[in-house]
Amino acid sequence: MMTFKLPEIIADYFDADRKRSAEAVADCFTNAAVVMDEGHTYTGRDAIRQWKADSSTKYTYSVEPFSISTEGERTTVFSHLAGDFPGSPVDLRYLFVLEGQKIAGLEITL
Repeated sequence: MMTFKLPEIIADYFDADRKRSAEAVADCFTNAAVVMDEGHTYTGRDAIRQWKADSSTKYTYSVEPFSISTEGERTTVFSHLAGDFPGSPVDLRYLFVLEGQKIAGLEITL
């Protein structure tokens, strides 16, 4: 169980992901946001929506944030990801850059 508080927009991102809502995930981002995941870069809400729609249909998974740290403009959320994808389960780092009440950048790494 989480014993720390995520910034609201980051909590919204994980909640939208949990609900498999590509539309709600995309709404968490700025218009010009950039996401980097699995060696690919997705720029803009439409590309982010498609990325999330594709990953949500390709695999069944759950993600559970377990710690958070902030350094400068970057907020890192460490999360446990488990599902029917190669290499599961795995702990990933979600590196968020926030801009106002939206996510301007997200990099997902090991």
